Amino acid sequence: MTIPAHDRSLPDRALAGFPSRITISDVALKAGVSKATVSRFLNRRQELLTPEIALRVEQAIAALGYTPSPMAQALKRGRSRLIGLVVADVTNPFSVAVLRGAERACQDAGYLLMLFNLGNESGREREAIEALSSYQVEGLILNTLGRDDGALAKAVLHGKPVVLVDRRHSEMQTDFVSIDNAGAVRVAAAHLLSAGYRELLFVSEPVTGVSSRLEREAAFRVFVADHAGEVAGRTFESTAEGTQALDEALQALRARAGAGTPAVLSSNAVISLRVAAAAARLGWRFGVDLGLVGFDETEWAPLIGPGLSTIAQPTDDLGRLAASCLLERLNGLELPPRQILLAGRLIERGSSRAAPAPDRIRVNTDAILKPVS
Repeated sequence: MTIPAHDRSLPDRALAGFPSRITISDVALKAGVSKATVSRFLNRRQELLTPEIALRVEQAIAALGYTPSPMAQALKRGRSRLIGLVVADVTNPFSVAVLRGAERACQDAGYLLMLFNLGNESGREREAIEALSSYQVEGLILNTLGRDDGALAKAVLHGKPVVLVDRRHSEMQTDFVSIDNAGAVRVAAAHLLSAGYRELLFVSEPVTGVSSRLEREAAFRVFVADHAGEVAGRTFESTAEGTQALDEALQALRARAGAGTPAVLSSNAVISLRVAAAAARLGWRFGVDLGLVGFDETEWAPLIGPGLSTIAQPTDDLGRLAASCLLERLNGLELPPRQILLAGRLIERGSSRAAPAPDRIRVNTDAILKPVS
């Protein structure tokens, strides 16, 4: 088989039947011009070319089916139009919902979003920053574990604007977008107290080093302290492997409640599912044997038992605002770091129906539900 002259510059793998990407060199060889001439044509600078040369380049491009690399063209202009997003755990519904909001905002502005999932492995934070930076992302949206300040400092050293979502980092002074964790916990706990639940358990994934978990747990303790004599509460940290420990914690909660009905406030959807599985193992019914309000509204929340009461986070707005803040920085906005806190919304279902205890305390939640300014 004879290889046409313009194809002789292709890699040897093309001879073995493997497809090879056509390059600007191939186009130049086919048209009988220099690579600089092809580059001028591709950058719409035909005024620097004669009509005859421009036509030869155009015909060569059509004959070879050449498509310019968007990345290469963007880098020549100094802009990749890429935004990096790092999430702690893509299996968490919160991360997926934030991703959707951020992606829409980026697309509307002509940017593409690149995702790096840590899989809850804190040791990969540095790897995530370095990997995305190697693709010349223009900025970073971070929802990381926050246990490697060195990795985050590396992002700053790359000179890229950064926006944090949901999780703060003490070493970084940058824009931060989150739900108002303290306000949302007050809403959930006040709802349970109003419904007659006097013995509460706050169940969370391990809180150390994760700001959102720390804020929620701290707000729960403050609520219990503020309502001493009306309600009692403790915290339990749940792990994926600790199913027996969670069962035992719920049984101890039930014992402390005595004749009353206890309730759980779960810190996210992952924990809500673990508590639902534990209740099933124990043969308990939500709203009868155990009350529950959980962070994160999901598609399956209405389908478990009588329906799970939730604190719905404005996840789409969080992702959209994080992307908008980053895009503003990329467009030259210079302001002190901003903190944007959005209010959560209580969705009442059967899992937090009024407890069977005879006397219930009414808590005014109107002020608590006001959005954060």
